[in-house]
Amino acid sequence: MPIVVNLDVMLTKRNMKSKDLAEVIGITTANLSILKSGKAKAVRFSTLEAICDALNCQPADILEYIKD
Repeated sequence: MPIVVNLDVMLTKRNMKSKDLAEVIGITTANLSILKSGKAKAVRFSTLEAICDALNCQPADILEYIKD
């Protein structure tokens, strides 16, 4: 898949656990896990905004396009 999710990298940089991020942004840990693994088919802009706000980052810090 050409879109790579680097959410684990940002969580590590911010010294935050997935469980804590899920609580802050208001989604289940299961849904966050699906997003982190790259298995999500889509992500809502409101969710992406909440993640960026919680991690103090930009969308490009989380999502990366790698051409096949």
